[in-house]
Amino acid sequence: MKLTQKDKDFLERLTAAMEETNLYIELRESPLKNLVLRKNYGARLESFFGLSRQGIRWRFRRLFNEIYVNAYVTIFFVESHFGTELRPKALAIAKEQIELRRKAQRRGMHPLQQNVVR
Repeated sequence: MKLTQKDKDFLERLTAAMEETNLYIELRESPLKNLVLRKNYGARLESFFGLSRQGIRWRFRRLFNEIYVNAYVTIFFVESHFGTELRPKALAIAKEQIELRRKAQRRGMHPLQQNVVR
C-alpha cells in the first residue's frame, strides 16, 4: 500500500501538532495491540488538519496500524525466510528511490509521475 499526498500532508501536520500540543502515540493492548493517538484533539485540531475527529482517527489508524505495522509484518516474513542479509540492499534501493522522487519533485514533475521514476 502506497502513501498518498493526503497521507504525507497528514503526517507533516501530525508532527507539527505533536510538537505544539500534548498529543502522543500510545500502544493500546486490549483486545489486540494497536497504536492510538492520545490527548485532546477536538475542534482546534479539526481545523488544523482540515478533518473531522473521525477523519483524524481514520487516517491515523490507516497510516500507523495498517500501513506502518504491515510493513514490519512483511519485513519479518521476508527476513524469516531469507535472513537479514537483504536488509542493507533493500535500504539502499529505498534511499535511491526517495532521492529520485525528491529530484523529480524539484524539477516540477506531477506527484503521480513520481511513482514511475525508478
